[in-house]
Amino acid sequence: KANLIGLDQLSWWDVTAPLPATSSGGDTITYDDACEQIFSAFEEFTSTFGGFARMAVGDRWIEAEDRKGKRQGGFCTGFPGKQVSRIFMTYTNTADSMSTLAHELGHAYHSHVLRDQPMFLQDYPMNLAETASTFAEAVLGNRRLRTAPGSDDRLQILDGMLGDAVVYLMNIHCRFIFEDRINQERPNGELSPDQFSELMVEAQKLAFANCLADGGWNGRFWASKLHFYMSVLPFYNFPYTFGYLLSLGLFALAGERGTAFAEQYDNFLLATGAYDTEQAVQQTVGYDLTTPDFWHKSLDIVEQRVKEFLALTDGRVSA
Repeated sequence: KANLIGLDQLSWWDVTAPLPATSSGGDTITYDDACEQIFSAFEEFTSTFGGFARMAVGDRWIEAEDRKGKRQGGFCTGFPGKQVSRIFMTYTNTADSMSTLAHELGHAYHSHVLRDQPMFLQDYPMNLAETASTFAEAVLGNRRLRTAPGSDDRLQILDGMLGDAVVYLMNIHCRFIFEDRINQERPNGELSPDQFSELMVEAQKLAFANCLADGGWNGRFWASKLHFYMSVLPFYNFPYTFGYLLSLGLFALAGERGTAFAEQYDNFLLATGAYDTEQAVQQTVGYDLTTPDFWHKSLDIVEQRVKEFLALTDGRVSA
C-alpha cells in the first residue's frame, strides 16, 4: 500500500488513507442502494436474516440522515419489552457507511433472535455482541467481493477489508496494551501527558511490530479516542478483536457447511445469553475455542485477502 500511494513506508495516518482512485464507478453508494445490497447479502445467508433487515428498514428502525450538527458513528439499542431495536447512524454514501449499517443490523438481529427468551437470558457480553455485528459485515463484504465487476473494484473492497483487519488486530491491540500499561503504572503516581504519549508510542510499536515509519507514530492517540474516557467500561477494546476473530471463524464454518449453518448460527445467538462463550460455541457449532484450530480459520481468511491484494497490485507497485 505504501508503494501505491508513493511512500517508502506508511505512517500511522497513512494506514487508513484511500488508495489512488481506480474504480470508474466512483465511491458513492446511496442509502437505498446500500439497503438493497445488504438485503441481497443477508438473504443469501438465510431468508430469515434478509427478511429481518427488510423489516427493520421498512418499519423505520434506522435514523440514518446526514444533517448539520449530527454526530458521526453508529450504535444499536434494543427495547426488549417491545421486542424492537433502534439504530442511530449518519449515513454518508460511502462503502464504510454501508458496512456500519450492516454492522448495526447485525446487533439488531442478535436481539431479534433472543426476543422470546426470558429477560435475564437476553443479556450477553460485549465480545459476543461484537461477534454478531462483525459477522453481518462479513456476510456483506463477501458478497461485494464476489460480485465486484472488475479488479479495480475488488482492490478497493479488499483495501477496506484489510483496513478493518489492521484496526481489529493491531490498532485495537495497541489500545489494550496502552490501557494495561496505565493500570500498571498508575499506582506509582499520577501520569503526565508526555508519559501517556510515551506509553502510547510503545504500545503502537509493539502492536504494529514496529513496521511503520520512524516518526510516524501517533503519540497523542490517547487524547482523541473516546473509549479511553468511558470509565464504566474499562478495556473497551479487546472485545472487538475477539468478536472479529470469532465472527471470521464462524464465517469460515458457514462456507464449509453451507445452508445447514444458518440454523446453527441462530442457535449460537440464542446461546449467547445463557452460556459462557466457550460453551455457546461448543454446543452450537461444535468447536473448542481453547484450541488453535478455530482461530487459524479466522486468520486464514485475512491471509487470503492479503495475498489477493498483493496479486492485484503486483503490476501497479512503483519501483
